[in-house]
Amino acid sequence: MKYIIRNIKKGEANLAENVELACFPPNEACILSIMEQRVEKASDLFLVAVDKDTNQMIGILDAISTDEEHLRDEFFTNIKTHNPLGKHCMILGLAVRPEYQGQGIAKRLMEAFKKLVEDRETIVLTCLEEKVNLYKKLGFEDLGQSSSSWGGEVWHEMKYTLKGPND
Repeated sequence: MKYIIRNIKKGEANLAENVELACFPPNEACILSIMEQRVEKASDLFLVAVDKDTNQMIGILDAISTDEEHLRDEFFTNIKTHNPLGKHCMILGLAVRPEYQGQGIAKRLMEAFKKLVEDRETIVLTCLEEKVNLYKKLGFEDLGQSSSSWGGEVWHEMKYTLKGPND
């Protein structure tokens, strides 16, 4: 394995923002001030992949938790929506630098995240239509068009069930 997966550390928000900017258009990418808030308030749900040879951050997966079951746009910009004890995890970003894509890094980040939050009920994310099958292969169910219009896009809401509410 050429990389390690770990939680983000304080002071690394700018590195995470760089990954985000390399992967998403400006209308979808997280800005530094919001990324700093996510690192400060929800670092336990923020994983990074780091290249062992270069020590470069090459991938990120960041989320918040809430008791709400569906992802809404406010989650992307308002860290106050994060409830550390929430039953549902909302993935806000999953990104791997383009030069590292196709190596299974996103899949490993997602597998590590699933283990990290295995005591929750669901993981929810939104994706563009061309990514739906990728997330289905990772065990997510397509719930159809999301109410989110983040970045002016049409998104699919995807859900992964970790356990039932009575488990």
